[in-house]
Amino acid sequence: MMRASSSTWGLWHPFDPAGEAERVELKVMVPDRASRFLRAGSGDVRVRQVYFLETADLALSRHGLVVRIRSTASRSDDAVVKLRPMGERSVPGWLRRADLDVEIDALPGHRVCSAALKVSLGRRAVSRAIGSGHRLTGLLSARQRRMIEVYGPDGLDLDDLLAFGPVEVRRHRVRPRGLGRPMTAERWTYPDGSTLVELSTRCAADRAPEVAARMSAVLHAHGVVPSRRQRTKTEMTLRYFSAPAA
Repeated sequence: MMRASSSTWGLWHPFDPAGEAERVELKVMVPDRASRFLRAGSGDVRVRQVYFLETADLALSRHGLVVRIRSTASRSDDAVVKLRPMGERSVPGWLRRADLDVEIDALPGHRVCSAALKVSLGRRAVSRAIGSGHRLTGLLSARQRRMIEVYGPDGLDLDDLLAFGPVEVRRHRVRPRGLGRPMTAERWTYPDGSTLVELSTRCAADRAPEVAARMSAVLHAHGVVPSRRQRTKTEMTLRYFSAPAA
């Protein structure tokens, strides 16, 4: 088994996760053509429709909030509210009692620790809400609404949030040779046909240097070169839908 020193992170910059989170998700944006090297088109494929709820001027994003609604074929839909940055030590008591998921999202060049509150909505909840003409904000739980009210901009009316989407997401679980763990390949397709591809894997925080070095080596062996711009899927999607029409 390859061991990585604190300075051998490959594509990722070294960091110390102590006090932030016990889990790290290593992510890298790659060109669309790179997915074929990892055989991302084979095996289990999960198709989702993803929406983000935001204000027209991205006020939630400026306050570190992300509100995401996902509809997944043949599975339960879900709603997630994320706050970033927020480490384990800074989570308030009323949120500690919730089923809160705290982890570090690490891309080449930058990272952020986020706390996510996720609720299951049941199958076809999103399509039923849209078909009935109801706002997607109605799918949020009381605790998620409180999270937005506490950390969001003053005077925000949740029912005035816009639904950015949908984006079609095809999610593949792949096991490239040499990695020793599963990798997720997500291909996001926007209404105009443009795409982005993200490769990722999760690991315990204390294993992040080793896994980062190994994942970097595997991608290099497959000829996969990271995209020039490394931005989160959320940031790129919000920019896409908020950009002025040409």
